[in-house]
Amino acid sequence: MFDFEKLDVYHKAKSFNKDVSIFLNTANSFDPISKNQLRRASLSIMLNIAEGSGRFTNPDRRRFYVIARGSTFECVALFDFLKDQAYLTDDSYAIFYKKADELSRMLFAMVKRLSIQD
Repeated sequence: MFDFEKLDVYHKAKSFNKDVSIFLNTANSFDPISKNQLRRASLSIMLNIAEGSGRFTNPDRRRFYVIARGSTFECVALFDFLKDQAYLTDDSYAIFYKKADELSRMLFAMVKRLSIQD
């Protein structure tokens, strides 16, 4: 088993990515640039968690978790844009927002913990 497979935050990121993929596959057609960016940003969260877990130093791990958190913020901004464009309901936005907020908080705690250990 790889280290990232033991992390709750990885499993939550994987579930978030799955939810985003389902949304993108079932949503009304919207511009392909936003669609591609959301797909890439949500995938980036879980991939950076996985890659960071394989690094040997705390600063190197922390850097990947910071990138994962940034991708989480990117997803929220994209959901906000899609909500304003009426491609996403307020209820769906709230669900994605809550999941992204949880991911962000978990990643922040990981970054903070690695910063203290330096």
